[in-house]
Amino acid sequence: MTAPVAPDPGLSPENGLLRNGWLVAKREFAEKVGSRIFAVSTLLLAGLAVVVALTPVLIKAVDRGTTTTIAITSPNPELTRSSIGILEGFLNPAGAEVAPYTFVEVDPTEDLAGAVSDGRYAGAMIGTRLANGGLSFQFLAGETVGTDRVQQLQVGSFAIGIFDWISRSGSLGAATWQVPVFNSASVATGGGAPETIGASEYAGRRIVGVVFVVLIFITLVIYGMWVATGVAAEKSSRVMELMISAASPVQLLVGKVVGLGLAGLTQYVAILVPAIVILLIQDRLAVLALGPSGSGEPLVGLTLPLLGAFMLFFVLGFALYALIYAAAGSLVSRPEDLQVVALPLSLISMVGYLIAIAALGGASGTLVTIGSYVPFWSPFVMLGRLMVGRVEPWELALSVALLVLGIAGALWLAIRVYSAGVLLYGQRPGLRTFVAAARRPG
Repeated sequence: MTAPVAPDPGLSPENGLLRNGWLVAKREFAEKVGSRIFAVSTLLLAGLAVVVALTPVLIKAVDRGTTTTIAITSPNPELTRSSIGILEGFLNPAGAEVAPYTFVEVDPTEDLAGAVSDGRYAGAMIGTRLANGGLSFQFLAGETVGTDRVQQLQVGSFAIGIFDWISRSGSLGAATWQVPVFNSASVATGGGAPETIGASEYAGRRIVGVVFVVLIFITLVIYGMWVATGVAAEKSSRVMELMISAASPVQLLVGKVVGLGLAGLTQYVAILVPAIVILLIQDRLAVLALGPSGSGEPLVGLTLPLLGAFMLFFVLGFALYALIYAAAGSLVSRPEDLQVVALPLSLISMVGYLIAIAALGGASGTLVTIGSYVPFWSPFVMLGRLMVGRVEPWELALSVALLVLGIAGALWLAIRVYSAGVLLYGQRPGLRTFVAAARRPG
């Protein structure tokens, strides 16, 4: 374990918030970035981000040996049966050990959205005859249907249209060729109406969303523990006694949060860049690993506005969690006692993470909506909702505004608790300690 660094000699009670705060920030940044654990954790998190980004390629590899069950229906039973025959002939290769698809004829009155949502079918294709004689297909995609299979079904619908046109031309004379209409919609696992969206965009946004939510959850918890551990370590080594005489608690708190925030941002860039590169070239990687059958449309879920939202929620989320963790760290006298106060904060953030994963899976109930406005959860949940496109501009503005207000409240509370907590040596943390420290005048 490395010895604690002595306070910057430039610290002085006469300096203002900016001067002392910046000196503390520089000290925290240099100490954290120069540590061995920073380098190791950066490599581990970057590797995790790359693995998550490679998930679509891995899914394609596993998907090659599975059978996807698709429900087929239309108002005309003859059209339904002929569609099944054509799709089986085009999409199930002869001699394959495992047929990629199983097509099931279902009654047109069945609740197919509910059946797909419940997992009875991986997807459902509904065919209708248009007034001009052409065909239209609506495909309801469940969670297990990837972009490549939606594209294959779209090609299959084109084949159905060709054979249908040939049949009509033979019985009715030269029929006018009409390109079949094909629309896809995602079906929320929590129920609700399907959301019309391009197949590749639907899959791409969910993939990027999983990468972003996992990264923001893990890093916010880790960076929050950085702050808490730093405060606790300074108290146990009595460095805090020297620093508190040279700078005010507000200056120490702000400097520590800014310094560790810059260190976290440095690590974040090192983690995010390789993950984004993998997301952008994953189609080429799929071709190299799986051959031409692994190719598909390039990922379209990654956009500059979503990257901007990701960075915004990371910065605001870090500010909120760092302030709370700093206050919690000031209430313990030994680093070993830190888990007592850190565990409740970790559990709170875990709830937000689980709600965000549900939102990425298609859930859009009351809990998801409320969770996207709660400051402790909104960095995860609102980001998840943004990735799947279920957010109005006013909802995003309200979520950010509430998060900023939450940061202001956390700053007020953290200053009061930190001011009292840095002087509490040898006392174990508890609810009474929190309340008493918060009630003391700053």
